[in-house]
Amino acid sequence: MKILSILGSTGSIGVSTLEVAAEFPERYCVVALCAGKNITLLAQQIRIFKPKLVSVERATDIEPLRALVGGIEVDIRSGVDGAVACACCSDVEMVVSAIVGAAGLVPTLAAINAGKDIALANKESLVMAGALVTQAVKRNGVNMLPVDSEHSAIYQALSGQRKRDVRKLILTASGGPFRNSSYDQLKDATLEQALAHPNWDMGKKISIDSATMMNKGLEVIEARWLFDVGAEQIDVHIHPQSVVHSMVEFVDGVVLAQLGVPDMKTPIAYALAWPERLPLKLSPLDLCASAELSFNQPDLEMFPCLKLAYQSLAEGGSAPVVLNAANEVAVASFLKRQVGFDGYSCIGHFDVRCPGFYT
Repeated sequence: MKILSILGSTGSIGVSTLEVAAEFPERYCVVALCAGKNITLLAQQIRIFKPKLVSVERATDIEPLRALVGGIEVDIRSGVDGAVACACCSDVEMVVSAIVGAAGLVPTLAAINAGKDIALANKESLVMAGALVTQAVKRNGVNMLPVDSEHSAIYQALSGQRKRDVRKLILTASGGPFRNSSYDQLKDATLEQALAHPNWDMGKKISIDSATMMNKGLEVIEARWLFDVGAEQIDVHIHPQSVVHSMVEFVDGVVLAQLGVPDMKTPIAYALAWPERLPLKLSPLDLCASAELSFNQPDLEMFPCLKLAYQSLAEGGSAPVVLNAANEVAVASFLKRQVGFDGYSCIGHFDVRCPGFYT
């Protein structure tokens, strides 16, 4: 039985991870949960999984959470120290890093340094500190399995392959809710429209990142560190059907692709069970029912966040950190309806005028 800690248990990835764990109780035991402010959902998770340790974002939520769980005995902590405690819990074998944004870096790195295997959904850890995180993984001899569907697909396609035979990594992108929109339509885009992803059920922050294609830009940076390749070896293709989750092109011209239904339980289960696969209760992919599988180049004029990500990766140093921080502030402002989708950005040295709401 594998002992798990879930960082970000009340987010979309955390909820899906717990659903997978519940489907295979003979294989997984959850002993630690780290959440944000949704203590009502966290209380439900505590009642179901009976973890010995949980953490919340705010210390003021500890007593209300204790009241919600009644007589269940559980150690409740808060803040960064609480998240790190969940990440480093002595019994834990694998930490699912699913906290959204920069807040995930410290507990993820702490888990690695504590010798825990990582199922990585927090791409920002590698965006901000790719060299630091990958060096820690090697130094501590732990496994880091990607949970993002695109990186999981590449990880699977690379299995058994030689690195020197790889020509390109091809990340697929749905294009988000505005892939067929005009610039005039983007200017008037509403929060509700930006959150309405056509294919994936995701949290609010990631949904907005998908609408601007910043999410794909962050994934490019993540791929650079996960697979130790240069930016020139990473391409992005718009694939509206979200059936091909990503591809690897080899020097002989062969392209290996991983296909599947668009459900995050698949890459989560692969990371949890690696090198095995779990018999998930999902509908199989019906290729005969798929009308077409199309691929297009992204429009970097309409969606310049992807260009900014490549630029920050080329610049190196603190540029990806600045990019990520600016994006988090801007997305938070948009979610609070403090800014519109249209606007301008000036990120460090880039000084790029961006149509649409981008960082």
